[in-house]
Amino acid sequence: MVVVLGLGRFGKSLALELMSQGTEVLGIDASDTVVQKVAHRLTHAVVADTTDEESLRQLSVHEYGRAVVGIGSDLEASLLTASALINLGVPNIWAKAISNAHAKILTQIGVHHVVRPEHDMGKRVAHLVRGRMMDYIEFDDGFAMVKTTPPAFAIGRRLGDTAVRTDFGVTVVAIKRPGEGFTYATADTVLAPDDTIIVSGQVRNTERFSELT
Repeated sequence: MVVVLGLGRFGKSLALELMSQGTEVLGIDASDTVVQKVAHRLTHAVVADTTDEESLRQLSVHEYGRAVVGIGSDLEASLLTASALINLGVPNIWAKAISNAHAKILTQIGVHHVVRPEHDMGKRVAHLVRGRMMDYIEFDDGFAMVKTTPPAFAIGRRLGDTAVRTDFGVTVVAIKRPGEGFTYATADTVLAPDDTIIVSGQVRNTERFSELT
């Protein structure tokens, strides 16, 4: 089970997505109106002050292995809620941040995972609109995976003969033919114009590769 504290747009969306994937969710919000709107769609939904450590203890929040602080715009409430979860010893805490400063403070007080949904989505979309990227995921240390189409120079050739890794610093890890599922790419894989490929590598390298025509 996961406890989601703050059922605004982000918290509500997260909680409902978790439910759709079969995860039980306890939703907590200070607004009775907000809780009533989602109560029938969550495993449990409770009206409570998320900044009050004792209230959270009475709701057995400390027994949950994962908690998400969905509060963003109210900085004080966000930090106090995160602090209460830390004091309760919740082992895996996620929190939404709305700025670099907010994210830095959450990290400094001990939050394990800090996310910036609007910022992260903006970066992702910026990558998608630049070239032939169909999807883009960035990981830690500047590493990314990109869903794209093959550049012209690689079409009709074995991957092992294209020098993609040597010349561009990326690896084609998977390929999808029209009407088929993804399969691992090998040195003997020959790319076709209508293939979809997954490419991995450093962010700048994947960007440069996806911009090729």
